[in-house]
Amino acid sequence: MTDTIQLPNQNFPATTGNVNLTEVPTEWLIVYFYPKDSTPGCTTQAVGFSCLKDQFDALQTTIIGISRDSVKAHQNFTEKQALTINLISDKEEVLCKHFDVIKEKNMYGKKVMGIERSTFIFHNGKLVKEYRKVKAAGHAEQVLEDLKALQA
Repeated sequence: MTDTIQLPNQNFPATTGNVNLTEVPTEWLIVYFYPKDSTPGCTTQAVGFSCLKDQFDALQTTIIGISRDSVKAHQNFTEKQALTINLISDKEEVLCKHFDVIKEKNMYGKKVMGIERSTFIFHNGKLVKEYRKVKAAGHAEQVLEDLKALQA
């Protein structure tokens, strides 16, 4: 697979304070981008990863969700859905641009620029797998299975 995307060495505001993706405490890191807090697909995806967090923890894996929502919106989303994963606020689109996830979308007949649901798996800071144009339902389970295969 490609290792063209490097993790940026800088702090970003998140639900648990500032996060630097190069300093996660685990060997494995899953970074996923989603369009908006508290929307049906994004809720399905975040709840999916949260429900499987113990299994990801057992595989020495940190999961971080990223959208352009504010930290306050992330905190409300986390509280309302009882999420167990950390969410980064990327209002300036630094990470979105770095990972090239801002794409032209068609919303009700209008062209808008938005986040294309995407997921990236890193091992010791190196990109080992990426998913683009992700469907939210069942995605967390798919990532977990793929992670197990990568670790086998």
